[in-house]
Amino acid sequence: MNTQKRYANVVTFTILLLVQSYRSEPEMITIDVRKANSLLRDGGYRYLDVRTSEEYMKGHVDFDDALNVPYMIDTHQGRVKNGNFLEQVLSLCNKGDHLVVGCKSGVRSVYASNALLEAGFKHVYNMRGGYLAWLENDLPVAS
Repeated sequence: MNTQKRYANVVTFTILLLVQSYRSEPEMITIDVRKANSLLRDGGYRYLDVRTSEEYMKGHVDFDDALNVPYMIDTHQGRVKNGNFLEQVLSLCNKGDHLVVGCKSGVRSVYASNALLEAGFKHVYNMRGGYLAWLENDLPVAS
């Protein structure tokens, strides 16, 4: 292979790597409830509860600045994705905020965390096991 072809291959490969690195989105990080509690207690992190308002009002993780923005909402047709989720979160948070995202059992928070990362949030931590795991570990709750 001549030098010019080799150079063209290297340039093409480098460009492909650069394009791929710009395309890749931040990877979701999942933490357990003890780590979540530690991050939230140490400050700099906010708790985002993505359960319904009704679930939240029955009891939630005890932090003064905890947020409740449902990822799913109850309708007469059943539970559906909240079409205003990102807009509602953006009205309360900046994309640079450090968020711990939780739900009831850890399923909705995975979807919500991925949606936030895809929207450009950089510091999103999914709380494994959700509120149920929080309760199982006897961590502080408010109602």
